[in-house]
Amino acid sequence: MPEQNYQNHTQRVAGFLILGAVLAVVLIGSLVNLYQSMGDHQRLYSAALLVVLSLCVLGAAAYARMFALKAQDRAIRAEENLRHYVLTGKLLDARLQPLQIVALRFASDAEFAELARKAADSGMTPDAIKQAVRSWRADTYRV
Repeated sequence: MPEQNYQNHTQRVAGFLILGAVLAVVLIGSLVNLYQSMGDHQRLYSAALLVVLSLCVLGAAAYARMFALKAQDRAIRAEENLRHYVLTGKLLDARLQPLQIVALRFASDAEFAELARKAADSGMTPDAIKQAVRSWRADTYRV
């Protein structure tokens, strides 16, 4: 595995992307089926049911992804707060937003405290924080 940096740090899970594409195709197919069933009352109920089920599965997949990311964000916030405390004797600045803290996890210990202060003072975007990291600290656990 190559060394992680700003250009290659994003992870894509192929199975999740493929399943998302399949679900999108299923939804489109169910909508086409519903449209074609408009004049046929015997097929209309099952066609409408397929659309509702497709939407429910897509919604459940989206929620599952959002909940997992939120749990990871909370864990990262706690880890980075502890790291900042160990390095400086103080907790992270309360002005830092969760996604800023998530971006700060890539900073090495040598630059972490200063970058956290700069991010809080100037309201840096998460992307700007990642680009400002000089010595990248890999995170291979987040998906």
